[in-house]
Amino acid sequence: MTIRILLADDHPIVREGLRAVLETQPDFVVVAEAGDGEEALRLAREHHPDILLVDLQMPGLNGAEVIQRIRATQIETRAIVFTAYDTDENIWAAVQAGAQGYLLKGAPREEIFRAIRVAQQGGSLLEPLVAARLLQRMSATPPATPDEPLLSRRTALPSVPLTAREREVLHLLAQGLPNKEIAARLVISERTAKFHVSAIMSKLGATNRTEAVTFAAQRGLIRL
Repeated sequence: MTIRILLADDHPIVREGLRAVLETQPDFVVVAEAGDGEEALRLAREHHPDILLVDLQMPGLNGAEVIQRIRATQIETRAIVFTAYDTDENIWAAVQAGAQGYLLKGAPREEIFRAIRVAQQGGSLLEPLVAARLLQRMSATPPATPDEPLLSRRTALPSVPLTAREREVLHLLAQGLPNKEIAARLVISERTAKFHVSAIMSKLGATNRTEAVTFAAQRGLIRL
């Protein structure tokens, strides 16, 4: 199966290098390139790519804003952040926006290939350094007040006990596995796996798989 990819980065040489690297893979095809956030959004609407590989800092809309706007449409594009920025604020913004992966520029090409394939199958992948920074940020977040945003309040939610099966699913979810592979590992239907993932996200107060894994690690349910 061919994975259609949209590249969004304001540096032409970065886009050229990424295209050259990605197109060494027989199942990857770069359908378009964008040099700013507005162009990335327009091209996503035009091409409906499977994967958006996006930098965070771009002219106009930044990467997180592009991801948010795409999620607000009916476009089923999965986003992976590919950036040089590893600050807590940038990582947090990308996860909140709904990124399925977060890679730092300089990551080995095999890691980029893996992130794209995992995200395309419905999984999520964070570099270990990024995951550690995200957990550190969340651990340092003080209890929210009623006036604070909903996502901030999620970090203060009490832990809700998971069933034995949900814990099994959670551990596989933490490995970045999509529902199909979770189902195969546990010998259950993909529909049942999807049900368990949804239940886990609901209990943890997460809006996406990356948040679910992060919140679970924060509560000591898993280790990254």
